[in-house]
Amino acid sequence: MKYSLRTKLSLSYVFVALISITVISVLTNSMLNKQFEVYVKKNIEQRNIEIVSAITNQYVPGGAWKTSLVEDIGVGALGNGLIIRLENNNGEVIWDATVHNHGLCQRIIHQMTNNMNSRYPNLKGSYIEVPYAIMSDSNEVGKLYIGYYGPFYLNDNDFEFINSLNRLFVSVGVFSMAFALVIGYIMARRLSKPIARVIDATQMISKGYFHDRINEASNTKEIGQLTESVNQLAQTLETQELLRKRLTGDVAHELRTPIATLQSHMEAMIDGIWEPDIQRIQSCHEEIMRIGRMVGDLEELSRYESENLLLTKTSFDISQVISRILQNFQTDFRKKNINIVFTDKEHIIEADQDKISQVIVNLVSNALKYTAQGGLVEIEVLAEEKATKLIVRDNGSGIPEKDLPYIFERFYRADQSRNRMTGGAGIGLTIVKTIVDAHKGTIMIDSEIDMGTQISILLPKQA
Repeated sequence: MKYSLRTKLSLSYVFVALISITVISVLTNSMLNKQFEVYVKKNIEQRNIEIVSAITNQYVPGGAWKTSLVEDIGVGALGNGLIIRLENNNGEVIWDATVHNHGLCQRIIHQMTNNMNSRYPNLKGSYIEVPYAIMSDSNEVGKLYIGYYGPFYLNDNDFEFINSLNRLFVSVGVFSMAFALVIGYIMARRLSKPIARVIDATQMISKGYFHDRINEASNTKEIGQLTESVNQLAQTLETQELLRKRLTGDVAHELRTPIATLQSHMEAMIDGIWEPDIQRIQSCHEEIMRIGRMVGDLEELSRYESENLLLTKTSFDISQVISRILQNFQTDFRKKNINIVFTDKEHIIEADQDKISQVIVNLVSNALKYTAQGGLVEIEVLAEEKATKLIVRDNGSGIPEKDLPYIFERFYRADQSRNRMTGGAGIGLTIVKTIVDAHKGTIMIDSEIDMGTQISILLPKQA
């Protein structure tokens, strides 16, 4: 049978409370009994001393005893479960409780034996007599024998006290159980409610509804982290869903234009409207090449995003690589009258040189595309303690803030017009991030409209 989380938590609280209360009660009762035994033994010893003192006061110098007072003391001692016998120096009995009332003495011993055996079955007690010397003027004038159930005994009042204490323990235990049940239910409800809400949210996510969010707050750190993680998961999946839909539209848009152009040209030539001369065939060839480049971009992206992306790492000077790449872009920068600033200073890193070169090519190409005539592009390499920092900065058109979180997504371009004069297929930065991630590096982008863009990459100096 399956139980709800709330029921399980409630039962767990009750079970823990039951175990705790039981252990505490057993330990407390055991310690109390031991302390009470010590108290009873001391109390018996104290009573014995008091009886000895009282009997001593009944001796009259010269050998006489106040017998009637001795008898009163002895009868009083019987009421406390003590059986006394007083003898003089000659061994003659002055007063004996068993002689005074033998039947009462037997009943007292029998009752105490039954009571103690029922309460302490392992005590193995028996009737004992303890002798005390009666002194007068530093001389022994008699001997008092005090008998009782040993090593200790409890009278009726003592038993009533212990039983009342045990009833109190039981009452406290029952109350604690009821209190634990109520508190356990309340705490289980507080814990299970956000978890149940998480279950509902995840079920909605599994059905493709990503807009639901968990707003219930929790004072429990782990529950708060769980709800926050689920909310982040929903947000990420919702964003990915939007990007997927946009990707589908972007790919369709990228393919539609060349295919439509080819279709119109071919239909015109088939219908005899156009002559299939060399110029029109070249135009069709250019559109085919355009589709081929797009397929090539997709293949390249698939290769870089492969889980089995292999890196051939070597030690090389990244500044030399940048200088060589910039030489290849010199003509393009000169055509747009863009000033490029780079200080060639040696910076040795351990990485895959070919793939890092691809990163630099993509970043420089982006800076070239989005920087206006007469603009500025700066490239900087900085040596940090454990990493080499590569910065590519331009003063071009910039990227809207709303587009920055998605700028590394495939086919994503802030330019919604899809103008090919300002951008390619939209996978350049995706490839850059994939390569940087493969090197266990980090990439950051800062941009402001009409102020320019800065892309910073941290590459570990060693693997």
